[in-house]
Amino acid sequence: MSHSNDPGHYFQTTSSLEETARKAAKSKNTKGDPIKLPSKILAIAADPQDENQIYVAEAAGNVKRINIETNNITATFSGPTAPLTSLAVSPKSNTLFAGCWDKSIWSWSLSTPRKAGKRFQGQHGDFVKAVVVVTVQGKKELLVSASQDATIVVWDVGTGERLHTLKGHTRGILALAVDPYDESESQQLQAGAVTVFSAGSDREIRRWRIGLDAASEAEPSPIIAHETSVDAIHFDADGDMWTASADKTAKCLSRAREWGQDAAFEHPDFVRDVAVDEVGGWVATACRDEEVRVWDRASGKLHHCFTGHFEEVTGLLLMSGQRLVSVSIDATVRRWSLKGGDLAVAVKEAEDERLGVVDEEKLGGKKEEGVLTAEEEAELAELLDDSE
Repeated sequence: MSHSNDPGHYFQTTSSLEETARKAAKSKNTKGDPIKLPSKILAIAADPQDENQIYVAEAAGNVKRINIETNNITATFSGPTAPLTSLAVSPKSNTLFAGCWDKSIWSWSLSTPRKAGKRFQGQHGDFVKAVVVVTVQGKKELLVSASQDATIVVWDVGTGERLHTLKGHTRGILALAVDPYDESESQQLQAGAVTVFSAGSDREIRRWRIGLDAASEAEPSPIIAHETSVDAIHFDADGDMWTASADKTAKCLSRAREWGQDAAFEHPDFVRDVAVDEVGGWVATACRDEEVRVWDRASGKLHHCFTGHFEEVTGLLLMSGQRLVSVSIDATVRRWSLKGGDLAVAVKEAEDERLGVVDEEKLGGKKEEGVLTAEEEAELAELLDDSE
């Protein structure tokens, strides 16, 4: 045990104090050009109306809209007093939705952030962990929410009324995703329903057909690809599913092979999110160990680790121009480039840092005291050989 006289250190082990000191030191880094917010960030979503803006959900109960090019907070959506866990943005109704620990879903008009709109409540018995918005019959907008209580509720966005409650999961539901094959207006008009995938703590991925008049499970058997909780599900341009799990893997599940595993990416800790860069052929993953990893999709090999966050990374968002945005419990938003040249520079800088190479340009052209150049090291080695 530590023998520090600081009252804040009572009952803490030496290792926990060392970990606190490590994170405090790491928090001073500026990698990823961090935007610092007041509280933990639990979710991130794109702004469908502006490719340079994002929405982030805070544990303090606010949603912030941030311009990642100017670093400016352009709006704060307030009202909840409990942590916000998930976000969905509807350009159709110009509405922002946020799932909350208070068992409800809050909403705001994008044009009036300081005034909360409809609140969808009274149906979930525990934290709301995921939300998505779908359009059925080409015009009717529905809100789908999933909860720690293992239920999915379908709401009428216009009236705020519950339309359907779906049950099938045996434990909390952590993620929702709309099947991209159902997103076209012609398909919605023809089918009158969309397919939504759900995943949760029971390691199951389930499929639901959701319409205005009815909703039910699309397939009787769940997809089981992980050993434990599935924290995130996303679809790529080919319609294949990408998953992130607490079993320390991210996986690609092939639609053509009835959701059989096509690739797996092993991590040292829980994987919280995954994003696919179709342009560069990269897969990015967010991990509880504070790292954002970039993998070569074709080979499955780890290409680079973006090190900057000093707490668990909770979400990723790939934006236009191969811009990757990460958010974390450390209350920072960080930006990384997946463009070939920028990524090569990042890899080189990380290797130099590992080897202790000093960038003389960053030192104003001056060599750091006590550090030898390659020529000086060769000369010293020659002198040592001559003295033997």
